[in-house]
Amino acid sequence: MQDDQPTDTLSPPARAHQSFTDAAAAVDLLEVIYTEATGFLAQEFAKTVAKGHPGQRVRAYYPEIRLTVVSFDKVDSRLSFGHVSSPGTYATTVTRPDLFRNYLIQQIELLVENHGVSVEIGASDTPIPIHFAMAGQSVPHDGVMDFSLRDVFDVPDLATTNDDIVNGVLTRYPDGSAPLAPFTAQRVDYSLARLSHYTATDPEHFQNHVLFTNYQFYVDEFEAYARSMLGDVGSGYTAFVATGNQVITAADGVLAPVAKMPQMPTYHLKRADGQGITLVNIGVGPSNAKTATDHIAVLRPHAWLMVGHCAGLRNSQSLGDFVLAHAYLRDDHVLDDDLPVWVPIPALAEIQIALEKAVAEVTQLEGYELKRIMRTGTVATIDNRNWELRDHSGPVRRLSQSRAVALDMESATIAANGFRFRVPYGTLLCVSDKPLHGELKLPGMASDFYKTQVSRHLQIGIRAMERLREAPLARLHSRKLRSFEETAFL
Repeated sequence: MQDDQPTDTLSPPARAHQSFTDAAAAVDLLEVIYTEATGFLAQEFAKTVAKGHPGQRVRAYYPEIRLTVVSFDKVDSRLSFGHVSSPGTYATTVTRPDLFRNYLIQQIELLVENHGVSVEIGASDTPIPIHFAMAGQSVPHDGVMDFSLRDVFDVPDLATTNDDIVNGVLTRYPDGSAPLAPFTAQRVDYSLARLSHYTATDPEHFQNHVLFTNYQFYVDEFEAYARSMLGDVGSGYTAFVATGNQVITAADGVLAPVAKMPQMPTYHLKRADGQGITLVNIGVGPSNAKTATDHIAVLRPHAWLMVGHCAGLRNSQSLGDFVLAHAYLRDDHVLDDDLPVWVPIPALAEIQIALEKAVAEVTQLEGYELKRIMRTGTVATIDNRNWELRDHSGPVRRLSQSRAVALDMESATIAANGFRFRVPYGTLLCVSDKPLHGELKLPGMASDFYKTQVSRHLQIGIRAMERLREAPLARLHSRKLRSFEETAFL
């Protein structure tokens, strides 16, 4: 995938590839290779800082998984992942096998079972950048030392740090193999580092069900819910993690005030199996929504939902009403280069049903009565927070033609990136203003009904996630999200 090893390069002892039909044993070797490589780089980096230029290049390689299939025999295609579509060799580089252990075992087991072949584990030809090998530790920038860092160590390479696989641009590596997974190791490492930076929590705390919001109130509600769950020994939840990796395991656990909040404060209500809930306050705007989902996607969550505020576009709506998105008008523009606007973003039945049932359960309304407080329809997402100040004739006509019932700045971005990254997605919004009908988002405008609904909103999102957790994984990861030539890994 990258250039061959130079003869004047110092590297760990080479390991021959080994074949496995035991997925756990395969991942054990991935961990050994990765630990040896990063340990070697850390050791040589410390020597270089202390003694200066070592006189040769220092390089270690990511481990990789390879699979060769020689038959066109069909497998059970009801599952949207875990199999390849045609004979050939497939490969992926791997990082942090400790973090992704359960995921890797699951994916490898499916391949071995579905195709009746072994997987090969060994070192790849993709170097590990020193910045990623030293994750969490300080690496000086060029100019700090008396020689260029990149003359000795590898640095991140944009040739392998991109979204070419998920965007359908890269279908073959230079050696002829096809991608086995949606992200290369460097792309994953890049996002793991960004997640720590933006959320002030480590990637290992993220759970498989992710809620996004654009309103701080939901954070307070989430913490209160988390504490109540930690006080219930039968809840299945084991810990709550707040900004700065603060962990509490009891309802009365103490969280210290944070002097400087990160750009996207994130909180995790954890379960031992990783099936808990993560809440991310992405703030306002499609750029933030894209940034958060770009990086969380590498963790391969089972679902993400937007539960935020929106502008209601119909006079029949009231502040506090809910909107369940079943289509999106994408005027956010941040994904235009990655996912053209002509690509439809379908509603996913499993998500829609879970959200609707959660609304009915929390509000104690169902059937025709539920229509009093919730509408399904198109949600428009824009990139101009003050769109109301422009001439209304054009935008309003466009919104009317699309049959939009609500407008926000994040939902379509999150849904579109879910579609792009093959992560099940959904949106349930709460109407906070009605700008076309004289009810602007101003102090004192909220009604008691609105305040009650806001407090219910997060509960609905949580309940929907708990319903999705109970659903079979094969049903949740819909084939609607898979294209003609897909990676075998989820």
